[in-house]
Amino acid sequence: MRLNKRDKLWYSFIAAALILPCIPGVIGGASFFGHVATMVLLYASMAQSWNIISGYGGQVSFGHSVFFGIGAYGAGLAVVTFGSLPWYGAPLGMLAAAAVSILISYPCFRLKGHYFAIATFAIVEIFNRLFMIWDAVGGALGLDYPILPDGWKNFSWSETKTGYYLGALAIFILVYGIVRWIEKNRMGYYLLAVREGQETAESLGVNSTFVKLGAMALSAALAALCGAFFAQYNYRVDPPMVMSLDMSMKFVLITILGGIGTFWGPFLGALVLIPLQEYTRAYLSHLGAGIDLIIFGVIIIIVMIKEPRGIMGLLSYFTKNHAGGKREEAKF
Repeated sequence: MRLNKRDKLWYSFIAAALILPCIPGVIGGASFFGHVATMVLLYASMAQSWNIISGYGGQVSFGHSVFFGIGAYGAGLAVVTFGSLPWYGAPLGMLAAAAVSILISYPCFRLKGHYFAIATFAIVEIFNRLFMIWDAVGGALGLDYPILPDGWKNFSWSETKTGYYLGALAIFILVYGIVRWIEKNRMGYYLLAVREGQETAESLGVNSTFVKLGAMALSAALAALCGAFFAQYNYRVDPPMVMSLDMSMKFVLITILGGIGTFWGPFLGALVLIPLQEYTRAYLSHLGAGIDLIIFGVIIIIVMIKEPRGIMGLLSYFTKNHAGGKREEAKF
């Protein structure tokens, strides 16, 4: 099989990401760059999970932090409450998130456009309050992890970022590999058809309800997997941390900045937002809280004014202009 440009870029990126931990002092130890690289991969995976239903499917959801939080609590409960391993809690959290997504999405999909988006806002608040008063999951105090031995068994490391980085990379490859498969198969075409015109798609024989519910369940399960990693990485979980409108907006803004409905858009958005967030907190914290959000807001405004399709749109614009310039030169 001949590889196209996208395939070559994909495999080149994976190869470079795998080589990165082999470079001394880059990822290993208490490297701050290792932390940032891990967060870029995690948030890129989170944003891509949202992109499945909202970018490709056209169903804009502001409630994905619910599924992210369910995954986080799945891993947290397994370790803290039941004294088990996160490897058992994460899959259960994914299944629970998929089931919850179907239960709440089936009635919400009867709504269209901004009415659906508003309903998902309300769902986040409902689940946030529910978990705040639910003693079985720690209530408002959340769950604090015990000190665990380092290693892959507990998915816990105290002196190096390498294990977490490789874990985030594995999730990244899984999520983006699934999206690559969706783009090339029937499900991707069905999602695009529903996004462009649900009534038209149904007239051609597409079961829009089944397509949207399937995409939402897959999107929720992958978001829950990211949540399980997030809980392991932070060694605690509570409702404001994982199940809030602030977390939901990160799913949305990262994807919109990079390019909604595109393959590389969520990664490019995370590549801008996460280093900005982490380095401004580290080096500009004396200016006050929220300085990273102010800078990010300015970037969002500038990019959206110049190109509503985000960074991917800007790259496409400059690539076409560059190619057009070369063709003009060739004529002479």
